[in-house]
Amino acid sequence: MIERPLDLDAVQAFLHIAELGSFTRAADAMRTTQSAVSLKLKRLEERLGCRLVERTPRSVELSAQGAAFLDRARDLLAAHQRAVTVFAGARQRLTIGISDHVAGPELPALIARMNAQDPKLLIDIRIGSSGELLQRFDRRELDAAIVRLHAGRSDGQLLAEEKFGWYAAAGWQCRAGEPLPVATMPEPCGVRGLAAQLLDDAGLPWTEVFVGGGVAAVSAAVMAGLGVAALARRMLPFGAVDVGPRLGLPDLPHLPVLLHARVADGRAGDALAALAAAYGSVVRDQGPSSIRP
Repeated sequence: MIERPLDLDAVQAFLHIAELGSFTRAADAMRTTQSAVSLKLKRLEERLGCRLVERTPRSVELSAQGAAFLDRARDLLAAHQRAVTVFAGARQRLTIGISDHVAGPELPALIARMNAQDPKLLIDIRIGSSGELLQRFDRRELDAAIVRLHAGRSDGQLLAEEKFGWYAAAGWQCRAGEPLPVATMPEPCGVRGLAAQLLDDAGLPWTEVFVGGGVAAVSAAVMAGLGVAALARRMLPFGAVDVGPRLGLPDLPHLPVLLHARVADGRAGDALAALAAAYGSVVRDQGPSSIRP
């Protein structure tokens, strides 16, 4: 008697739960409800005759059987994708703009996640400022944009909010009696504008000592000891420290990260949903270690 085959949607739900560490995030990635994901997992566990996930009010962990099944589940879905790809036809392009203040060290893993979702999808990623990317999105040059909240915009899907701080190299000291040296990105960077406004409102003298064309350049200036910069903890180079409390600098708020998209259905929509769920997971956990390709 032939065994009943595994439900591939249920296997996919299990993988999302395992990789994102959350039923809610798995539901976001699959564009369904949390209850539907729970039901898929329950049916898969019944089919396999074992518990795959240990769920508590505070965490979601794989059982020993779930950990053993994880690689086999990946292999199963990869084999299925290879079989489908033979007949899939031409690649579909998905063009995504990602703000430089948003694209962090986990970007390779996020791209790998999208590729795993659909290897036949042609992923086209553009990095720039939030304002520039939103203009390109409005001109329909981008299918989607992941950016910081931008003045004058009230649209977009909230992915997460992340805390910013004033960071400098370990051991760096501000010279007494001199304006605060600040490394920034060029205008019209929204983070730059916010930081400048907060310093001005607090009556703190400051001077711009470095302007970088990207977060990597600003981080390099910080670690070179030029001064401080307003950065998200997720974007920090190793060894940077938050000097805001020590220097009495104004608190920087949690800044929203928004997804603007006109792609909702089909292969591109599925890949974008997986990207949004994975990115939201990274930002909420404040570090790249929580995501695996």
